[in-house]
Amino acid sequence: MSKPFVIALDGPAAAGKGTLAKRLAAHYNLAYLDTGSLYRAVGLAVLRAGKDPTDAAAATDAARTLPAELLSDPELRSAKAGDASSKVAAIPGVRAALFDWQRRFAAEPQADVDGRPRSGSVLDGRDIGTVICPEAEVKIFVTASAE
Repeated sequence: MSKPFVIALDGPAAAGKGTLAKRLAAHYNLAYLDTGSLYRAVGLAVLRAGKDPTDAAAATDAARTLPAELLSDPELRSAKAGDASSKVAAIPGVRAALFDWQRRFAAEPQADVDGRPRSGSVLDGRDIGTVICPEAEVKIFVTASAE
């Protein structure tokens, strides 16, 4: 089996990473992962379990057992999920678990939520090309100005 093809998009918030990543994934039939959604999903999972997002044990457990299906939950874009994501993102155990989650996704892109087999993946977020997928075949750093 050949190594999956990986495109890594990095850059600051609101630069257009997600828009470009989604289009690349659709065009090349690659799996897509918005890595920022992982932190929102962990925060939401912790809240739904009735726990505090600053509880390191609860948040780390949620990150380790995060189901991919939660990434399509419309509530991820809610203010409460956003607030919880900033709290869980500060927890080293969560970061470690999601590091592993992202690496597995890049290595096994057939795990996309729609179930179609893929030959690679597109990941967007912070530190994707340097930390998560440093050996990505394509690395794109997206910037934008207000103009």
